[in-house]
Amino acid sequence: MACFVINGQRKIEGEMTVQGAKNGALPLLAASVLVRGKTVLSGCPQLTDITAAANILTYLGCKVITDGDVMCVDSDSAAGFAVSDSLMHEMRSSIVFLGALLGRFGKAELTAPGGCEIGLRPIDLHLEAMRSLGAVIDEKGGRLVCSCPGGLKGTRISLSFPSVGATENILLAACTAKGETLVVNAAREPEIAELACFLNRCGADIRGAGESVIRINGVKKLTACEHRIRQDRIAAVTYMAAAAVTGGKLRLNFSDTELLMPVIEPFEKTGCQITPDEKGICLKAPERLKKFGMIRTMPYPGFPTDSQADLAVMASVAQGTSTVVENIFENRFKYVGELRKMGAQIRTENRVAVIEGVGRLSGARVVSHDLRGGSALVVAALCSEGTTVADGIHHIDRGYEKIEKQLTELGAEIYRKEQYDG
Repeated sequence: MACFVINGQRKIEGEMTVQGAKNGALPLLAASVLVRGKTVLSGCPQLTDITAAANILTYLGCKVITDGDVMCVDSDSAAGFAVSDSLMHEMRSSIVFLGALLGRFGKAELTAPGGCEIGLRPIDLHLEAMRSLGAVIDEKGGRLVCSCPGGLKGTRISLSFPSVGATENILLAACTAKGETLVVNAAREPEIAELACFLNRCGADIRGAGESVIRINGVKKLTACEHRIRQDRIAAVTYMAAAAVTGGKLRLNFSDTELLMPVIEPFEKTGCQITPDEKGICLKAPERLKKFGMIRTMPYPGFPTDSQADLAVMASVAQGTSTVVENIFENRFKYVGELRKMGAQIRTENRVAVIEGVGRLSGARVVSHDLRGGSALVVAALCSEGTTVADGIHHIDRGYEKIEKQLTELGAEIYRKEQYDG
């Protein structure tokens, strides 16, 4: 299995352009099944999760062509509505194909998704929403067999939790359903607004995306269009954290700086100077970080759960004690044991981590258990004494495009090796 070998204590400095957003691209790729014609997505990151989505599209009969960061999906030849178990298990976001397939074919067959083991991501909200729209769903041998004998019909759907995936599935299924669908307590993440923008350009009638109430008036058909994917706000935070823990200075070319607002305050509390402008932001780190106090992960526009591990690393080398409260996933502290191997002083109880900053971390052999925890271990290695070997980097490849190349260009000493026997 491949690993990263990282020699630490080298400042992360320079300028970089942030990749396209994984969490934005995946629902758009699912939407390409729903719309007729050729969907052209530019700014598409080269990630294993994106490859997994492309494999699902090909399996369904779509023609997929990739040229650099541009992906073209021709859905006119799509005929399949069943996704194999192996393809579904490649990524956690695969369940978003449910709404698209029901909207296009009126039926779908798939299994529960796979991916990172960061805790339960219940699909009951997805299934309840599809049933409300008129779908009949049976579980047979571990597979979900879904059909719409009377067609999809608009209705009022009140989500008990503002689930991003469930909101995306509702948008995909309801935009060609009969009548109006009202979604109450919808997710407000930027990826929801982006999906709605794309669908509206294809002919949908969606209003209120990005707010807690969304109205969807069903239309008869959707026609494919071209779209540029927003940059990845979560990846941006990881590179910001890398500069922060190494005492560096980083210029991020990032067009939607307002998407970073939920994380700016804790960065500034640590002593980082952050200067936004029309092209992105510039971060200048102090010689040593200060504590940020407490962060609580919340649905957008709160602090993102996907970034809490990066902030935990910052707290690990900061002066003072900080606390992270994880309110989204119940098993998101798997990285803590690995950070302790490097000398971090972290106590966890249930969904709370109390982090007492230490002067310095030390290189160790660690294992990535999930995508965001894995990227945080890389950040920790960058500021550690000695050499760190990070295994399980296939998780990191799901969400970061050539992270070792990006960091090397910014001054890091990081290598990808197929195996390490040192």
